[in-house]
Amino acid sequence: MDRVEESLKAFVGIKRTNDLLEKSVKKDVRKHGLNISEFAVMELLYNKGPQPINRIQERILIANSSTTYVLDKLQEKGYIVRLRDEHDKRSMKVELTEQGQALIGDIFPSHANLLSSLFDELSDEELSQFRNMLKKISAVAVDK
Repeated sequence: MDRVEESLKAFVGIKRTNDLLEKSVKKDVRKHGLNISEFAVMELLYNKGPQPINRIQERILIANSSTTYVLDKLQEKGYIVRLRDEHDKRSMKVELTEQGQALIGDIFPSHANLLSSLFDELSDEELSQFRNMLKKISAVAVDK
């Protein structure tokens, strides 16, 4: 098999694997009344603290209009608040409410265990190598 054919098969494998991983994650967060974008925002705020809206957009990779919609939904559910950034009055920060903190605090440990279990077939060394390979591919793809 030549390199082009091998690359095509690797790409298809990555896409299929990503779809399966995403299905597992969506199913897990749906149990808690969240969609994947809502969970991603809450997870970011849980692990990194209050964030400017533009950083949320960058980190969870959704469009501006979608970010507003997701933040609106989370605010309606009482999980986040938007606050003026005291250092930059033009900017808004988003932070978890006590209710949001409690929910994600309850969900996150079992969610992290689910993610870990999805890679059970890999040894610690293989998982580390896999991450490094993905970083290499990502670095090249950014430049193309």
